[in-house]
Amino acid sequence: MKNFKIIAFTHKTTSINDIGKFHIDESRLESHLQYLKQSANIDELLYLSTCNRVEFVIVNQESLTPVYLKKFFTAFNTNWTEADLNWALGNAQIFEGDEALRHLFRVASSIDSLVVGEREIITQVRNAFEKCNQFQLTGDLIRLAIKKTIEVAKEVYTETAIARNPVSVVSLAYRKLRALNVKQSARFLIIGSGVTNTTMAQYLKKHMFANFTVFNRTLANAQKLAAELNGEAFPLNELKNYKKGFDIIVTCTGSSESIITPEIYKSLVGNDTAKKVVIDLAVPNDLDPLILNNYDVNLIAINNLQEIARENLIAREREMAGCNEIIEKNIDDFKQLAKARKLELAMSEVPKKVKEIRETANEVFAKDLMNMDESSKEVLNKILSYMEKKYISVPMKMAREIMIGDIKK
Repeated sequence: MKNFKIIAFTHKTTSINDIGKFHIDESRLESHLQYLKQSANIDELLYLSTCNRVEFVIVNQESLTPVYLKKFFTAFNTNWTEADLNWALGNAQIFEGDEALRHLFRVASSIDSLVVGEREIITQVRNAFEKCNQFQLTGDLIRLAIKKTIEVAKEVYTETAIARNPVSVVSLAYRKLRALNVKQSARFLIIGSGVTNTTMAQYLKKHMFANFTVFNRTLANAQKLAAELNGEAFPLNELKNYKKGFDIIVTCTGSSESIITPEIYKSLVGNDTAKKVVIDLAVPNDLDPLILNNYDVNLIAINNLQEIARENLIAREREMAGCNEIIEKNIDDFKQLAKARKLELAMSEVPKKVKEIRETANEVFAKDLMNMDESSKEVLNKILSYMEKKYISVPMKMAREIMIGDIKK
């Protein structure tokens, strides 16, 4: 387990806006992570990015010293200045061995989330693994760790009340929106049609809002969401030309730069001087902060949902002991599982080694074999084949019994 590590940037220690520095555009995600893996001498890599955290789960043999971390961050972004690198070094949370596994279990169980008890994180962890596995970035240890992590999260959700009456970042944002007494006739611009915005749109539709216009890079995805909302759909590059006005913008894209620039916002708002609402759940934010200096905007973003999230945490504190008990039990279980898997991989080499010994013996005793009659050769081959099977099966059986005995203890 000593090679299992995590480098994390989360809402607990870092500004949510700053976490956006670790965002990677989907279009270059694979190439970016492949370069990082190679440049930072990483054997296995998993990249998890959500609205309030970025986690790098890695397997390698190097200690996470400041020297190594600087190499890691330089590889992550070759354009970073010395100030950027020092910021990353000062804000990174480092976990190694058991602590890394414990942290991963807590993340997937939502104990470490901005909104404790939200279930979306377990899907985000699974999706992150599937994507990195597809990119051939992960290996056997991360595969086993994620499998166990999903099991632990499900056990926490089932055996405790941590997720009872669940809330989420989206539900908190919607709660703040309703507190503004928004009219049912409000005009919504929805920018992005991913999971977050789709969930928000479902909240809005359920509560009888009905005036929607959807923008998305891929028009087909915008049309799909717009059809569910009985609204209109446009490609994202048409946002700058939209002239029908709006009351509320809901935005969440995967862009590394502001989608709503001052120029686009000016075009959207026109001569309308009424106060607008922008729900920006993207990291980094889709709304250029300069807009707030020149327009009357009520901004609902991840960072101003934290107070409500703290209230949610207080309400769930009593469940923490049970959650932690489940996590600690599963850390011990996983360590035994990892040992068994390591032994299994080592023992899988036994058949190959035994066959190599037999082939070498045939070469060493080639002259003697030539002097044997066919009947004797046949008997010898039977004896060797029998011994070969026993040499393979007996140690594997003994090793399995030892591991089972350790696990039962």
